[in-house]
Amino acid sequence: MSVVVAPSPLLTVAGAVPAAPGSPDAAVAWHHGDPFGEQKAAVERVAIVDRSHRAVLAIGGGERLSWLHTITSQHIEGLGDRESAENLDLDLNGRVLHHFVLTDLDGTVWIDTEAERGADLLTFLTRMVFWADAQPREAGDHAVLSLLGPRVDTLLDTLGVAELPGVYAAVPLPGGGFLRRMPWPTPDSFDLIVPRASLADWWTRLTAAGAEPAGSWAFEALRVAALRPRIGLDTDERTIPHEARWIGGVTEFGAVHLDKGCYRGQETVARVHNLGKPPRRLVLLHLDGSADARPEPGGEVTAGGRAVGRLGTVVDHYELGPIALALVKRAVPPETELVAGPAAASIDPDSVEADDTPQAGRLAVDRLRGR
Repeated sequence: MSVVVAPSPLLTVAGAVPAAPGSPDAAVAWHHGDPFGEQKAAVERVAIVDRSHRAVLAIGGGERLSWLHTITSQHIEGLGDRESAENLDLDLNGRVLHHFVLTDLDGTVWIDTEAERGADLLTFLTRMVFWADAQPREAGDHAVLSLLGPRVDTLLDTLGVAELPGVYAAVPLPGGGFLRRMPWPTPDSFDLIVPRASLADWWTRLTAAGAEPAGSWAFEALRVAALRPRIGLDTDERTIPHEARWIGGVTEFGAVHLDKGCYRGQETVARVHNLGKPPRRLVLLHLDGSADARPEPGGEVTAGGRAVGRLGTVVDHYELGPIALALVKRAVPPETELVAGPAAASIDPDSVEADDTPQAGRLAVDRLRGR
C-alpha cells in the first residue's frame, strides 16, 4: 500500500528555492530568497509556508475515534467535532514509530504526518481495523499549508472564516478543507488542510492579502527554537515519548495521555512515568558558527571524546544563529562542553526540564517499604 505525495506545484512560484536533493523537504521551497527575513516575518507579521509534501490520510466510520483511541497514545474517544490532537503510534517496547496530527471534522478524522511515513502509518491503521466501523484511506487529494505570525487575523476575509479557532481547534473552509490552530512552531500557528487542486489558488489569494512567502527553513528554525521534535530527524529507533517531550494530554502540549486504557507500548510509558527516568532528554544546542561546516543530523554528540548523544535537526536561526536539537544522556550536566561533528556545542540551560519531582509510583514503593 502506498501514499503518493506529489512534488509541490508551488516550487514554480517566482523566487522559490528548493531544498537540497535528498532532504526530507526537497518537494517544497527551502526559502524564497531571504531566509532570515522569512523567519522574522513569521514571528512579527504573517508568513505562509508550503508544507504540501506532508502525507494526508482520512478515517471515516462511526467508530473511527473509539477505535483509534484503543491503538494509539492519545485520549481521543471523546474528541469533539472540529477538535484536534497530536498522537503517537508506539511499538511493544514503547518506542515511537509514528507521530501525527489529527482533526475530527464532520464525521471524518483527518491525519497528516511525514511524507515518508504516510504509507507505513496507513498500512498499520488498515491492519488494525478488524471488525470496527472505521475506514482508513489515503487522502493525497488534500495538502497542507501553514500560516505563522501574530497578524493571521488580518486574513479572516480571505480565509472566509468569522474568527480564528482556539489551540487544537478547527473551522471548515469554504470550498473544502479546514483551518486548524497549533501551539507551535510559533504561538500563532495555523494549518490549512485544503484540496490539492486549490493549493495554488490559496497561495495566490493569501499572499495577495499580505501573507509573506516563507520556506521550510523558516518553519524548521522556529520549530527547533520551540523544542518541538520531528520524527525521523530528532528521534531514532530507540526514542520513547518521555525523551522527546511528547507526554501530555489532548489540551496540553503533547501526544501521550497518561490517563487512558491499554494501547501498544503503554507499559513502558507508565513504568517510566511512575518509577523511572528516560535515559535521554531532548535539548537545544547552540553551535559554534565559526566552524568550517555544519554538523550532519544523526551524528554523535560527544563530551571529552565520549559519545553522549545524537544530533537532530541543524538549522540557522535569524536571532540565535546555528542551533540544533539533540537527544543527550540525562546524566550530562547542562554546562558540559560538547562537540557535534566539526563544531563546538553547548546546551541551552533553558531547554533542560527539571526532573527532580518525586514520582507517584516511587513514593508508593517507598511508603510500602516504610521509608
